[in-house]
Amino acid sequence: MESLKGKKALVTGGNSGIGYAAAKELIAQGAEVIITGRRADAVKQAAAELGATGLVADQGKVSAIEELAGQVTKKFGKIDILFINAGVLGGAAIESAREEDFDYVMNVNFKGAYFTLSRFIPILNDGASVVFLSSNVAHINSANSSMYTSSKAAINSVMRIAAAELAPRKIRVNAVSPGPTQTEILNKLGLDEAARKGLDDWMISKIPLRKIGSAEDVAKLVAYFCGDSASFITGAELVIDGGFSL
Repeated sequence: MESLKGKKALVTGGNSGIGYAAAKELIAQGAEVIITGRRADAVKQAAAELGATGLVADQGKVSAIEELAGQVTKKFGKIDILFINAGVLGGAAIESAREEDFDYVMNVNFKGAYFTLSRFIPILNDGASVVFLSSNVAHINSANSSMYTSSKAAINSVMRIAAAELAPRKIRVNAVSPGPTQTEILNKLGLDEAARKGLDDWMISKIPLRKIGSAEDVAKLVAYFCGDSASFITGAELVIDGGFSL
């Protein structure tokens, strides 16, 4: 079903994980998709696999975001869908926090997301849809997670304010907040096979639906927010975590 036929979409961090799955779902529903990422080789490969346009951009740098907005404007004009997905993990206990770790997380997850929205507002069509990738951790107070959790909580606040500011143009702004999701980012934690299985087992034991979500689960929700079925939804955050945060 090509419910997004004729729409132009930008997915940041679209070369892997949830971003890749979202780009694939948007394309399946008829949208023309642009993906971004920091690694040129990964972006090129993902774009070829998806049938998307790939552009290299680092969401942690405002200058790169502004350059990206210029490239998109020149090549595609205005867009109808903006999925601000790119993000990083990181953090430590508050007592042992290091400034470089704080800046690393906040520069991408908060500042980068904020200025991606800011710089792309002028090239969003009226009636466009913006979706932020947040996280269920924004509502969970776990030790040693203050940096990442704060970055996602901040995104939720910006999302709601943006929804109010952009409502006169019928631009809807929402957030999707996944819980435990099987993506490549979990493989970057440096765990051996036994430790990784232990992590999966622990997560499953905490999830009422007794399974870990997939990137495709999240992608379908992102696409829903971008379509006509969600035309009366803005300023909303939808948690998709199998009941983990209950």
